[in-house]
Amino acid sequence: MQLPPLAKVAAALRKTTEVLARELAVPTNDPPRWTEFEWRIARAVSGMHGVSALLDGRLRWEGPKTWRHFLRDQTEQSIGRHVKIKDLLDSIDHQARRKGVAIVALKGAALHASKIYAPGERPMGDIDLLIHPDDAGAMVRVLEECGYESAFANYRHQVFQPRSGNIPARTRLGEHVDNPVKIEVHTRIAERLPVTAQDITQFLFPIAAHDGLNGYPSLTSLMMHLLLHAAGNIRARALRLIQLHDIALLSARLAPGDWEELLAARPDGRTLWWALAPLILTGRYYPASIPPGLGSRLGGECPWFLRVLLARQRLSDVSWSKIRIEAFPGVEWSRTLPEALVFMGSRIWPSRAARLELQEGAAQIPESSTVPWYGISHGARILRWLWSNPPRVQTLLSVRTALAQKP
Repeated sequence: MQLPPLAKVAAALRKTTEVLARELAVPTNDPPRWTEFEWRIARAVSGMHGVSALLDGRLRWEGPKTWRHFLRDQTEQSIGRHVKIKDLLDSIDHQARRKGVAIVALKGAALHASKIYAPGERPMGDIDLLIHPDDAGAMVRVLEECGYESAFANYRHQVFQPRSGNIPARTRLGEHVDNPVKIEVHTRIAERLPVTAQDITQFLFPIAAHDGLNGYPSLTSLMMHLLLHAAGNIRARALRLIQLHDIALLSARLAPGDWEELLAARPDGRTLWWALAPLILTGRYYPASIPPGLGSRLGGECPWFLRVLLARQRLSDVSWSKIRIEAFPGVEWSRTLPEALVFMGSRIWPSRAARLELQEGAAQIPESSTVPWYGISHGARILRWLWSNPPRVQTLLSVRTALAQKP
């Protein structure tokens, strides 16, 4: 199937994203009345948002045979990757105990360890680990023993990949057991929103951590990390539906005292104002999942323009389903006018480190060279921001793959 005009693609992405989000949260009995094109776009959406296995188990309707086949295949692939990742985590735990390195297994690994998800329900594209900065050298040796080597590093983490593993030659839609498992090692957990780093590392490492893999100090600290990570992705227009689902499921396990502990946290002397956006979005799709009154307690320090936008923003506005590239994505997260200007300046005149990070990220995306974006000059990219609303590479490749799949 040929790629239609981007306006049609954008409309289908928005339509299918919103329907699937509602169906995952509150399943209904009637399948959507979509065209063949929209069903294909729905596969791209399901894969990008990491919810194919969940939809396979929760949807009450069947839909076309090609749709159900895709979901069931994704469930099988996700189960296979779960086994692969569990074995890798066991190996990391063993080597870390031998070398005296304490590690916190983050996000997806922690959610699975807490039995919030059954094996294969929640995909894990990579493994995120938190260590003390002093253990960075020893951690390299731990991962070398597990067959990994350092690929690149940026301000957020150091990325390791299998010595014999390469990224797939072609873009695959969703999960595949043969996709290599990357490992991202963090010495701090922080998100730039949009310029100032919001650092929560102090809340995530257990005081009495033992050698090997550790869990978070509490469910509250896990929730704090999920909210900060979601906030960073909302700012970057890279949110995934699976993140809202994570928050909704974990919320059901938090007692009133846990929420009070969360609200009392002051990483930088301020409230967790950045948690307002993911909480509002989660509550929009998962009614009654978020306790009432949280918004009023966090909104006072949240930027005014961000609060205005949150009143009407949907998942399709702040996620990978938004196919158009914005010139200044997330400028509304700026707390002051000078911060907004600094952020806009960083987009117009990116630092050498930012340009290098863009190149490294592009190298990890199969077939990224087929979309004229990463290979053009930054000046040309700025002109395209302003005049042509170019498509995002990752989203466009997912759409192309979905449209190219044979029944």
